[in-house]
Amino acid sequence: MFGHALKCFGSQWTWLCVAALGLALLSASSGLSSATPEAEDTWASLANDIFGGRPLDDGTRLVSIHMPARAEDAAIVPVTMRVTLPPDDLRRLKALTLVIDNNPVPVAATFTFSDSAGVSVISTRVRINSYTNVHVVAELSDSKLYLAQTYVKASGGCSAPAAKNVDEAIATLGQMRFRVFGKLSGAQREAQVMIRHPNNSGLQRDQVSLLYIPANFVHELHVWQGHALLFSMKSGISISEDPNVRFTYVPNGATTFKVEARDTEGKVFVSKWPATTSEPSNDSSDL
Repeated sequence: MFGHALKCFGSQWTWLCVAALGLALLSASSGLSSATPEAEDTWASLANDIFGGRPLDDGTRLVSIHMPARAEDAAIVPVTMRVTLPPDDLRRLKALTLVIDNNPVPVAATFTFSDSAGVSVISTRVRINSYTNVHVVAELSDSKLYLAQTYVKASGGCSAPAAKNVDEAIATLGQMRFRVFGKLSGAQREAQVMIRHPNNSGLQRDQVSLLYIPANFVHELHVWQGHALLFSMKSGISISEDPNVRFTYVPNGATTFKVEARDTEGKVFVSKWPATTSEPSNDSSDL
């Protein structure tokens, strides 16, 4: 379902998303909460489509997702996903899938990790279209899927106007920044990458012409530590403007980091930084 959605651009994509937006708004107006049978049916259908009917185990002791219960800005909602394995557990994290149930394209992003990445926490910012359950599914190296969820009250994030005007967005398109933060516990460190990109959802209107702006968003992101791939992200319209990803990792001795991003118009953006690009670990501000 996700792969198909990523191929839908132009006017066909716009009208598809408009229809889905209408359905989502109807769901919000009916006051759905995380415990309703309707919400449970929605998730059951999504889970079957996304994971092909694979069983989802309770991830309470392994996986967590943190988001504000009521978002201040539905177009920029922070989300942090965490996987905590016991010290003697030999399994590793293979993938994380973030699903915003009531968004027009529910799969916000899928992160896949290399064997030696050591990623246990990853954060980003998303758009929320209506009151919704949000699920994160972790796949471990035992090939099992583990589930956690939360509930967020927000609406209108997918159609909210861009913060930048068109000229500014074009002038800074694809620019990147990268930061490495101080040491965490043990060998882990933390880093953050931000890409300047409007990440147009296809549901936003030009504020002058009132016509829909065609969808164009970063749908692939790859991060390397030296020559070793740390993780890749495949994403959809739910990732906020100026995609921002913060993550933990285990240093491998490499002297550089490299980031490559690709948007749905085929533009490729590549940057490289020295591994010493660092800032204090208590600085959690956005780029």
